[in-house]
Amino acid sequence: MARIGVYVCHCGTNIAATVDVAAVRDFAAALPGVVVARDYQYMCSDPGQDLIRKDIAEMGLDRVVVASCSPRMHEPTFRRALESAGLNGYLLEMANIREHVSWVTTDVPAATRKAKALVAGAVRRVALHQPLEERYADVTPQALVVGGGIAGIEAALKIADGGFRVHLVEKEPSIGGQMAKLDKTFPTLDCSACILTPKMVAVAQHPNIVLHTYSEVERVDGFVGNFRVTIRHKARSVDMQKCTGCGTCWSKCPYTAPNEFDEGLGKRKLIYIPFPQAVPNKPVIDRERCVKFQSGKCGACQKLCPTGAIDFNQQDELVEENFGAIIVATGYSLFDPGRGPWGYGRYPNVLTALQFERMVNASGPTGGHVQLQDGSTPRAVAILHCIGSRDTNYHEYCSNVCCMYSLKLAHLVKEKTGAEVYNFYIDIRAFGKAYEEFYNRVQNEGVYFIRGKGAEVGSRDGRLVVRCEDTLLGKYREIPVDMVILSPAMEPRPDAARISQVFGIQRSADGFFLEAHAKLEPLKTATDGVFIAGACQGPKDIPYSVAQGAGAAAEVLRLLSAGRVTISPVVAQVADEICSGCRACLPICPYHALTYDEGVKVVLVNEALCKGCGTCVAACPSGALSVSHFRTPQVLAQIEEVLAV
Repeated sequence: MARIGVYVCHCGTNIAATVDVAAVRDFAAALPGVVVARDYQYMCSDPGQDLIRKDIAEMGLDRVVVASCSPRMHEPTFRRALESAGLNGYLLEMANIREHVSWVTTDVPAATRKAKALVAGAVRRVALHQPLEERYADVTPQALVVGGGIAGIEAALKIADGGFRVHLVEKEPSIGGQMAKLDKTFPTLDCSACILTPKMVAVAQHPNIVLHTYSEVERVDGFVGNFRVTIRHKARSVDMQKCTGCGTCWSKCPYTAPNEFDEGLGKRKLIYIPFPQAVPNKPVIDRERCVKFQSGKCGACQKLCPTGAIDFNQQDELVEENFGAIIVATGYSLFDPGRGPWGYGRYPNVLTALQFERMVNASGPTGGHVQLQDGSTPRAVAILHCIGSRDTNYHEYCSNVCCMYSLKLAHLVKEKTGAEVYNFYIDIRAFGKAYEEFYNRVQNEGVYFIRGKGAEVGSRDGRLVVRCEDTLLGKYREIPVDMVILSPAMEPRPDAARISQVFGIQRSADGFFLEAHAKLEPLKTATDGVFIAGACQGPKDIPYSVAQGAGAAAEVLRLLSAGRVTISPVVAQVADEICSGCRACLPICPYHALTYDEGVKVVLVNEALCKGCGTCVAACPSGALSVSHFRTPQVLAQIEEVLAV
């Protein structure tokens, strides 16, 4: 018969304030198989773990139940405690009497009854536990970073500086991301390009970095330490080896299209580099618009290229590489204000914040001059905060950066034009280092702050009118201006759903990629070996994105440096003699861990990919699938005992 020890945690007052811990301890002591039952203030502390180790040694315990907080928090902690005492770590069961009991009620008798029931179920179940052994797999010593914005750049440089090879994949023709479009950065008003360009050049010149621009990840197979990744190099129609970036091709191209980098405010040629500091500084042909591809005519760029670098026959290329770890840093998109009542798309002098950034930039479509559509300088400018953010009609979340970049834009308008500037805001959230000081600086520059979200933008007598409720004055107001700048919400990229499927990562309700734990594992995902960084995880500013890029790099360096990874033994298993080969389990496995063997006509489990979630077990009509450590007799015994108390 099993010799079980039960340990009930007070968790300070988190548990003890609602659960009668002593009563639960005494109840557990009388359960079949229980040799000792104790309670302690903090079981996860060193003295608490020492209690367990001492009892294993002195009382010959062969099973342990810990009634405390979520296993997600401390199951590894207590498993290590058992192993240090010579007991297999999987001969442990945890009863969650904090999140499942004390935190969901104030009824002490009811909480105590439920705690007793959970402990009884854990005791009955742990008696059926079997020792399990973890396994190990070697790690491929190179990393993949997906996304060439500032977070991805920082991650790639940190890993490369750590001595490991990195492949950086960017879907656009150049790295740089959204930060490359900015003119200045808050609160220091540093030139954005002056900060970013040296890092972009460092990426291009680093001997440990392989740069894949104008490329996308098509497929990811394998598991932590051993990912097999297929990358599509889209045809640039330019031979990168022959091209010198001399500029003859785009200077001679007779056709233009709206410039995406300038947010549609300017024009670019159909063979182009996105911006002057682009890395690589070599052109790409816009095949969807290029006259040569559409009608077979023109070809001026090919005729005039001095090095013969233009190749209209170039095709997409698929390459495969092995990686030990992956960082996804694919960034964000901006909310489309044309969906709301702010006049965007209807009135020519209503701009988004990013469009204004391009206008005010020296390399932008107006050479840095702030001007209206007719070329004149505005006398009054309105900046509307929270466009699509903190709004139940669009996105309920705060976009984190809008207050500060709106303040920055107010400063730039004042600096460039001297116009009157009105900021329409809900709250000013100046939370970062030197942010509040920057807010005070902008106030002292004479910018007007109206506490009331700009509800609507209209037109009267040839001028724009912003309508709002001024909540400080308690009245409705209409402010006539010449230009309106909208601060749109940051939102997930349109391809976020595809990326989540390719890399096996989850998304939260707002569409951003979901971290493993908001506080303890903000960079990990549910797929081991895949990390996230930057604004693909949620709205954040440049310093936060850089910090996350460096943090994700640290996670990767830890994994690659170890040289091997641990594979959990809690995985699905197939009883070959029962499996009918129906394959009902294959499409529902969220980790793609199941395959069908045509030779023996049964399903196989890739234990390195499997997370033991049990989805396949629930779907198996023949009962051929089970999950080690969660077998049917174990689970049913636990349920029966919980219901019996």
